Amino acid sequence: MLTLRKKPLHLLLVTLLLSALLSTSTQANENLPALEIQSFVETFETIREGYVEVLSDEDILNKALKGMVSGLDPHSEYFTKSELAEFEELTSGTYAGIGVEVELKDNELIVVTPVDGSPASEAGILPGDIIIRINQTLVSDLSMQDIITLMRGEEGSLLTLDIDRDGEIEKVELVRSLMSDASVSSKWLAEGVAYFRVSQFQGDSAEEFLAAIDQLESEKAIQSVIIDLRNNPGGVLQSAVGIVDAFIDDGLIVYTDGRHELSRSEFKATKNTKLAKVPVVVLINEGSASASEIVAGALQDHERAVILGTESFGKGSVQTVIPLSHGNAVKITTALYYTPNGRSIQAQGVTPDLIVPQATLSFGKGRFFVKEAELKGHLGNGTGGKERTSIDVQTDVEELAKKDFQLFQAVSMLKTLSKFVSPK
Repeated sequence: MLTLRKKPLHLLLVTLLLSALLSTSTQANENLPALEIQSFVETFETIREGYVEVLSDEDILNKALKGMVSGLDPHSEYFTKSELAEFEELTSGTYAGIGVEVELKDNELIVVTPVDGSPASEAGILPGDIIIRINQTLVSDLSMQDIITLMRGEEGSLLTLDIDRDGEIEKVELVRSLMSDASVSSKWLAEGVAYFRVSQFQGDSAEEFLAAIDQLESEKAIQSVIIDLRNNPGGVLQSAVGIVDAFIDDGLIVYTDGRHELSRSEFKATKNTKLAKVPVVVLINEGSASASEIVAGALQDHERAVILGTESFGKGSVQTVIPLSHGNAVKITTALYYTPNGRSIQAQGVTPDLIVPQATLSFGKGRFFVKEAELKGHLGNGTGGKERTSIDVQTDVEELAKKDFQLFQAVSMLKTLSKFVSPK
C-alpha cells in the first residue's frame, strides 16, 4: 500500500474554509460540523497529493461543489462560469444537438422524451431508453452538465449513442442539428375538431398557442379541441399558465410553495379566455413532464378537460438558477408546484381520466363488403338522398386508428360528446 506524506493545504482553501466557518458562526449558534469539515480537508489533500492524475485546486473544489449540489436531487446542478454560459445557450434554443430530454436516476441516463422533429425523434429513440455510452464515453458517474456537453457539438457533426432498450443494446448514429424554435403546431382533424400539438414550453409558447387558435378560427368555428402533450418534457411555467388561461376564465391555475417567501407564488386565470366552453381532451403519456403536467392537472381540477392516455412522468418541482460570485451559479430546487386542488404531482404524475395505452392496430387486407345500394333491384332512399356504396365508405378513421390509436380515441370521444353534451 502506498503511503503519502501530506503537505499543508493550499492557503486559498484554508482562507475559504475559515470564511465559511466565521460566516456560519455569526448567523447561527448551532455547533459547526467540525469533524465533517476536517474530513473534507483531509479528502482534498489526499486527492491533491495522491490521485493518479494531477488536478489543480480549482478542479478539485469544483468537483466537490458539483457533488454537493447534484447530491440534492436529479435536477440540481453547480455551474462554473463557462458551464453557465453553455447552459444559458442551451435553454435559449440556439444550440446544436440531438433534441432529447434526459434524467439521471440511480446513475442511469434515462430518456424522458425526444423533441418533435429532432434527430433523436427521427432516429426512433423512445421514452424509457437508457443511454449507456455517448460516443466512446460511459455515462455512469458523469454529471448532467458533462452529459450535456458531450451531446452538444457542431451542427452537422456525428454523435453515437449506445442504447439499452428492454435489455438489448442498440447503437444509434445521429447528426446534430439546430433545434427548431417553433413549439406549437395545429391542424383540423375532423369537422370542427381542432388539434394543437405542444412539443415543449418555450418562452413564447403561449403566444404561439393563441395565434394558432386565431388562425384556425379564421377558417371556421372551433367546436372541440385536442391538446397533445405527449412526450412534452416541459419548460417555462408561465407558458403553461398562458395555455390553461385560454380555457378557463376564473380561479387558480397553479401555485408554488417552498421554504422562502420568494419561492411562493400563485397564478390565476384572467378574462382573456378564448375557448371557455368547447369540449377539450388533453393527451398525455409517460413522457409528459413538468409544465405539461401543470396544464393537464389544472384543466383536470377545473373539470375543464378529459385527460386521456397514460400516467405522466411526475416532475413537480421548480428550479431556480442563483448567481454566485466570480460568475458561477447553482441551479437548485426551490419549490414544489401544486394543482388548483392542492395536488402535488412530484414523484406521482397525473393519472388520466381515461387510461388509453398506445396500441398498434391491424385491419384485414382486401376486405370485401356490400352495401344495400349495390344490391340489384334495391329501393331508393326514402327522402331522395344520395345512395352510398362500399366505394363511398371513408377509410380515414381506420388510417388514424392504425397510425395513432390514442389520438383516434380522442377524436372519437369528442365526436361522441358533441352529440350529448351542450356547452356550458
